[in-house]
Amino acid sequence: MTVREIRLFGDPVLKSVTEQVKDFESVKGLVQDLLDTTALPGRAGVAATQIGVGLAVFSYNVNGKIGYLINPEIVSVEGESTLMEEGCLSVPGLWHKTPRFPKATARGYQLDGSIVEISGEGLMAQALQHECDHLNGLLYLDRLEKEERRLAFANLRQQSWFIA
Repeated sequence: MTVREIRLFGDPVLKSVTEQVKDFESVKGLVQDLLDTTALPGRAGVAATQIGVGLAVFSYNVNGKIGYLINPEIVSVEGESTLMEEGCLSVPGLWHKTPRFPKATARGYQLDGSIVEISGEGLMAQALQHECDHLNGLLYLDRLEKEERRLAFANLRQQSWFIA
């Protein structure tokens, strides 16, 4: 089991758009590392950028559903965007009301090249949106409404791990 260190806010890799995976066999170890890193308690998902890898892969672990997607994309969302409490392993200690859709479906690949769709509501929908955002160089802080974002950055500057 290889649990990888999570990169924190300020690391440039977190703001980078990932590259699509062309050779699925080459990311076998990465997928296992992501699954191992996500397996720790309190983790709903980990994107490759969060462990310093600029490839389009993430893992999830929500309500007993454990898996991963390679080259994922959100293919549909349903319902009205609502404010949900959200945090991020790359921004530890902070939780803020983030606009997310209550239902989402993501499509991506498995290591064997098969295409899968993962659909969910609530936390699973939130995790799918959150992890796909990471792969597009976005943090949940980027999605916050103006006042919530101001509050988030004020809180961020007070975190012991934050380096200006």
